[in-house]
Amino acid sequence: MIDPNETKKGKFKRVGKKRVNNTAKQIQLIGNLSNQHTYEYEDADIDDMEKYLMFEMKEAFKQLRTRSKKFENVIDLFKEEE
Repeated sequence: MIDPNETKKGKFKRVGKKRVNNTAKQIQLIGNLSNQHTYEYEDADIDDMEKYLMFEMKEAFKQLRTRSKKFENVIDLFKEEE
């Protein structure tokens, strides 16, 4: 059950932790592809997977940073001048 009084930061931490843990588990499963009795692949295949995942990860963190900076700028606009 989700707490209706949960703060935005609390929600970010709760949802973020779950998503990061789920992603880490899925990444670990990629390692299971190393079983050469079951799978056949070349180094280029591994390189392609790595490039794709690194790109997506960088984009996700870039998006997080961009949004947080935009939010900080909005807060700055409404601060009272001293």
